[in-house]
Amino acid sequence: MKLEIPLGATYLGEGRCQFCVWAPQMQRVEVRIVSPKERVLSLRQDKGYHQASVEKVEPGSLYFYRLDGQKERPDPASRFQPQDVHGPSQVVDPDFPWQDKSWLGLPLQDYILYELHVGTFTPAGTLEAIIAHLNELQDLGITAVELMPVAQFPGNRNWGYDGVFPFAVQNSYGGPAGLKKLVNACHQQGLAVVLDVVYNHLGPEGNYLRDFGPYFTDRYQTPWGQAINFDGPHSNEVRRFFIENALYWIREFHIDALRLDALHAIFDSSAQPFLQELATHVHMEGKRMDRRVYLFAESDRNDSRFIRIPDREGYGLDVHWNDDFHHALHTLLTGEHAGYYLDFGSLQDLAKAYEEGFIYSGQHSPYRQRRHGSSSHDLPAYRFVVFAQNHDQVGNRMLGERLSTLVPLAGLKLAAGAIILSPFIPLLFMGEEYGERAPFLYFISHSDPALVEAVRRGRKEEFSGFAWQGELADPQDEATFLASKLQQGLRSQGHHQMLREFYKELIRLRRTLPALAFLSKEQMEILSWEREKILLLRRWQEEDEVFMVFNFGNLQIRVDLPVPAGPWRKLFDSEDDRWYGSGSSIPGQLQSTGRINMTLHPQAFALFTRVKGV
Repeated sequence: MKLEIPLGATYLGEGRCQFCVWAPQMQRVEVRIVSPKERVLSLRQDKGYHQASVEKVEPGSLYFYRLDGQKERPDPASRFQPQDVHGPSQVVDPDFPWQDKSWLGLPLQDYILYELHVGTFTPAGTLEAIIAHLNELQDLGITAVELMPVAQFPGNRNWGYDGVFPFAVQNSYGGPAGLKKLVNACHQQGLAVVLDVVYNHLGPEGNYLRDFGPYFTDRYQTPWGQAINFDGPHSNEVRRFFIENALYWIREFHIDALRLDALHAIFDSSAQPFLQELATHVHMEGKRMDRRVYLFAESDRNDSRFIRIPDREGYGLDVHWNDDFHHALHTLLTGEHAGYYLDFGSLQDLAKAYEEGFIYSGQHSPYRQRRHGSSSHDLPAYRFVVFAQNHDQVGNRMLGERLSTLVPLAGLKLAAGAIILSPFIPLLFMGEEYGERAPFLYFISHSDPALVEAVRRGRKEEFSGFAWQGELADPQDEATFLASKLQQGLRSQGHHQMLREFYKELIRLRRTLPALAFLSKEQMEILSWEREKILLLRRWQEEDEVFMVFNFGNLQIRVDLPVPAGPWRKLFDSEDDRWYGSGSSIPGQLQSTGRINMTLHPQAFALFTRVKGV
């Protein structure tokens, strides 16, 4: 999307700044510069846009828009809110000494994601503080850092999904300069950066978009109130705002991919859906910049249209988070069946997730009490992200428990094997690799007491469908936020250190063995035995072939498995002493006659490769 006049305040150099704001309901819009020297400047109106090029405005200048001589509001496309959501916007110089000119991005098949929350990942809770940890992530085998939303939210602690200035990088995180420094450092170390963005709603505090124009509609409702107006009158301009936002992250911050949050809460009945238009512009921009740029879809609909091409009635996004895989794995590991886990519980569910992607592909869902989902059988494996944990699945538990407090060490290792050895794109949630014990709780820092109470009440109601016991942490209490900070020192202690080495070795095998590095559902066979809780997964690429066997049961079991004839060598065994196991019962070399008999410990797995040239 090439726009002659970008939204917001664009610094042009030599003390000149271009202001542009969409306010179709306003007769008169002025810019009030509040510092360093106060003055009021009139904007010209053209088709609902108010704009002007102004002299003697340098980076660092603070301003409000004055609407019809009355209300004063921050810029909807503010680049920086140094005084929080109710304060003035700040003019920002876009120049930055980038050192990533040779960076072209990564193929999707190479993505190994690490999701983190900026505020709780380090003691400092800033974007720049993350840079010191990039070597550790690279050493682990991570190839892409995924940031939870960084758009300006109220206060200094929030998950980020209450953002109200989509273009402004959170002031307490270090603002736009902090994000550019982090992205630059990631690219220098070969790491891609994925940014979580929210185009389905804005937060409740500091949301001034309604004062400028019809950004919202009463025709649809989301869990957070009115839906964004993507298909009604004036929706062209609303679409422009969010598409320009996406391009802003890619152009100015060199972001490699955007994760689009909760697409099920975007309502759009138009012939050319917003998401399709967004994908077209983002991919065109990637081509223009000669970089690989992607869009990740997150939705609970199991709607394969999100990642199908427009010629196949799709929206043209690139990758889909697969909650079904998580739910199937989680129920097997924990035995939980309340809430949305009601739909899962069998080993066959997990087998279908490996085989197809979505488990619910049109059949009846007991939890939803209706048919749910569409088939993803024909979509490539690298179009799906799978995980044993993420911010939603941990943080949206009443007590914010990580898997490390719900299952024994054997279960953590089993989860790692199931995710990393899959043919999909794996995602780790910060601290997962060493078994972090701190919870990830829901936290806010709103200034309105009535809003705070509404959030507290809403969180309690959200958990009514689950049988979780305990006391809900107060989301407004700073102690809730501080309790969610990672205890990074655990990485070098006991079984935590071992678990990190466990993940590192699995990722190394995934990246170096052709049969594991090639992400294909077609060159894979999956077999399951429900009663025995045994899953057999075989994968191959040309002459390279592996098989792995997982025991999801709680008992030691001897099994007879159909494995292609020939010699096989064991590459990895979760029960080895090195991995704090009880000692492997499987020999290092196996000879199959078409079947192999072996003993598996509870919640254990092993990986084998075919011996070549024999």
